[in-house]
Amino acid sequence: MINNYDDRPIAPLFSIITVTYNAADTLPRTLASVKAQSCHLYEHLIIDGSSSDATLQLAKDAGIQQMKIHSGKDNGIYDAMNKGLGMAQGEYVIFLNAGDAFHSSDTLQEVADAIMDNDFPGIVYGQTDIVDINGIRLGDRHLHAPSELTLDSFRDGMVVCHQAFIVLRRITAPYNLKYRYSADYDWCIRCLQHSRRNVYIDDVLIDYLNEGTTTRNHRRSLRERFRIMCYYYGTFSTIKKHLSFIPRYLRRRKNAVNNQ
Repeated sequence: MINNYDDRPIAPLFSIITVTYNAADTLPRTLASVKAQSCHLYEHLIIDGSSSDATLQLAKDAGIQQMKIHSGKDNGIYDAMNKGLGMAQGEYVIFLNAGDAFHSSDTLQEVADAIMDNDFPGIVYGQTDIVDINGIRLGDRHLHAPSELTLDSFRDGMVVCHQAFIVLRRITAPYNLKYRYSADYDWCIRCLQHSRRNVYIDDVLIDYLNEGTTTRNHRRSLRERFRIMCYYYGTFSTIKKHLSFIPRYLRRRKNAVNNQ
């Protein structure tokens, strides 16, 4: 295990960016998971949308020395993420939303070791567990991160959870704000276009909060993703790919009914 990075610049290895708005119910788990990390080579940026509840006080009271807090009005989650990118000083960025958590106290160290062992790749990624608001595991994410990640991998959708997709900051660009629900999907594809090497960690990195997105927003997100797929991969190819998604969709519906 590598614990010493004295030959690297003074800037932190990681910028952990957490976007919040009235997140007092979900933020404590996120703060606790960051504070518990055995690797301390990070800054933690709280990008808050002028919360009116106890969110900001919880962040201030967390006792995370490497934390920076910015609070102000924004134009939605992706605008807030862009603010985080603009503030970030770390070599890699990690987006860890309120309610999400690192899977274990050694997760950052595991990622740091993978970075050093592979001479600073463009992207490091891994698996994700779905959890409830109490952090209890509900199951696997419906898409499993592949052991080899390429630009073409995202033809199949968001195959890597955004939170488990850790990117070298200098190859990132701002989120495209014309997408209200799927700008993260577009952003990941653009990061892949600029990444020379992607390193897979065969482990769960993130516990992702199952937020119960409304059907209306879910459908809007899917329509945006379809447009993004057409842009990057072509309309005919995208339609053909979506026909192959039908059995997967039917299986998910059947499982959802059986679990009710």
